[in-house]
Amino acid sequence: MSVSSVVNGRHEEATKIDEFHEVEISVPWGHIAGKWWGSRDIQPIIAIHGWQDNSGTFDDLAPILKEKGHSLLCIDLPGHGFSSHLPPGHKYYLWWDGIHYVRRIVKYFNWNNIVILGHSLGGGIGFLYSAVYPNEVKKYISLDIASPSVRNLKRSCDLLGPAIDKFLSYEELTSKMKPSYSYNDMLDILIDAHKGSVTKKGCEILLRRGIRPVEDQDGHYYFTRDPRLKVAALGFLTIEQVLELASRIICEVLNIKAKKGYNFDNPEHYDMVLNRIEEQAKKMERHEIEGTHHLHLNDGSSVADIIHNFLVS
Repeated sequence: MSVSSVVNGRHEEATKIDEFHEVEISVPWGHIAGKWWGSRDIQPIIAIHGWQDNSGTFDDLAPILKEKGHSLLCIDLPGHGFSSHLPPGHKYYLWWDGIHYVRRIVKYFNWNNIVILGHSLGGGIGFLYSAVYPNEVKKYISLDIASPSVRNLKRSCDLLGPAIDKFLSYEELTSKMKPSYSYNDMLDILIDAHKGSVTKKGCEILLRRGIRPVEDQDGHYYFTRDPRLKVAALGFLTIEQVLELASRIICEVLNIKAKKGYNFDNPEHYDMVLNRIEEQAKKMERHEIEGTHHLHLNDGSSVADIIHNFLVS
């Protein structure tokens, strides 16, 4: 099935500078947007970004893998980047939602033996898809995450009521109430939010798909991401669920952990999950390298050779 190369309703061709095609995949509530790097004649790696990021997170890595002969479809998850937001009244369940997002993409193109590359939230989604459809995933690569995050159980239960009320409060926001900022202010907000995980250059890359101009306010922008994404307390898994799902993953697995990566609530779960995957996976390869949680965005070359060698092995 073909993909329409469309950006904001305009037909776009890949340029020598960007060397990727914008794509839109139709879904019942709108479309899932993405960037296709490399040959359109090769089934691409499905690359999935982290929470509140967008497909630009792979902009430093994808060109390197493309030069090595790989194709990548880097998607904007719904509610992120240029993808449609979920309809009013619907909530994002982050980890779980990703399974049917990926499933829709796979069915749209009629792909088999897929390869998934995921960072953070995207890595957790890759974990879940590989567990739910174990015979349909050939390889799964995860960057600085081993599985969907496991939250402290008491903390999760304490947050349920406030999370629901916060979600409902976002429904009261109108387009005129949506905050807008100058570009420099938005860049400062993003740099501060990532707390050193992303360089200034990396934040500038994320803003390419992360902001839209305000129609009646020159020089002002708003974030494209859906504010409902901030309500992340619902939909987390227990360690028992994660370990059971880990035992169902049979594909080849590559995990790359950053030495200065994300601080998980229960850091001991990281190796516990990988050990469980290793018991039945066809291959389990682990690396720990220098870098922050966004190591692939800050320096794509830091992980490119490891990923390439895994893909061709």
